[in-house]
Amino acid sequence: MTFSTVAVVGASGSLGAPIVQALLAAGFKVTAITRETSTSTFPDRVEVRRAKLTSVESLTAAFTGLDVVIITVTTTESDNQTPFADAAIAAGVKRFIPAEWGHNTRPGKLSGPLVQMLAGKTKTTDYLIEKTKVHPELTWTGIATSPFLDWGLDHGVFGINLPTKTATIFDSGNEPGSASTLPFVAQAVVAVLKREEQTANKYYHVAEHTVTQNQLLRLFEEETGVKFAVTNTSTKDIAKVRDEKIARGDWSAFFEALLVYGFADGEGKVVKEGDAGNKELGLEGRELREVVREFVRTRSG
Repeated sequence: MTFSTVAVVGASGSLGAPIVQALLAAGFKVTAITRETSTSTFPDRVEVRRAKLTSVESLTAAFTGLDVVIITVTTTESDNQTPFADAAIAAGVKRFIPAEWGHNTRPGKLSGPLVQMLAGKTKTTDYLIEKTKVHPELTWTGIATSPFLDWGLDHGVFGINLPTKTATIFDSGNEPGSASTLPFVAQAVVAVLKREEQTANKYYHVAEHTVTQNQLLRLFEEETGVKFAVTNTSTKDIAKVRDEKIARGDWSAFFEALLVYGFADGEGKVVKEGDAGNKELGLEGRELREVVREFVRTRSG
């Protein structure tokens, strides 16, 4: 089995775009699957097919003739990925990569409110496991990556605010956590597709960095030459906000849930070396200082 044609659903998004670039660089033929009303543009080498993303019939037509389907929709859109999976089976797709990314959602890996918040992803992988028993012509690969480092820095997840030269440190700021940049995630996708048989019907958790908030803060101060103004916050207080939001059905609590899960002292959410798929997939990340330096360079001006 050799994959050559790859469809990306969500190809213009924060994750989809770097995956498309990595696939093109690796020699794959890429098709962007977009909504019927989408006005997104893509590189000339990318074929564009439009579909109703909730219709199995429409998606089947869009997926026909393609080897691989990769779903990169956002977490809020990932609750029901079964139409994508059913269409992939109907279209004769060989490999399906669901919108896992981020945290590992396999049983026993998550805790707290994130279990419920990410239940859609868990159900999708369970669905694929059962469906591929009946339809072995389709295989799947799940890829968890831990939080996106570069995207997270842009959106306040790591508490570092480059434009204002401020930082919010949660608890001690010394709790280590795993994280991956978007280019590293794209590299992981390419590595999976180049190892067709080895990666069939398997779930990988990859991670580029183990990092603490204080470590990031020190690097940002060194790379900018500016002492950041620091505010200290307790994750217990953040948890209260999270719980109040959940109680009134406000699922923007996902942000607070991420902060508590990732930064509360003693949580121990680092991906252990023996649990990471980096070695099996031949993945090597960049030095953390290099990542921070590039972030500062590309966001300053």
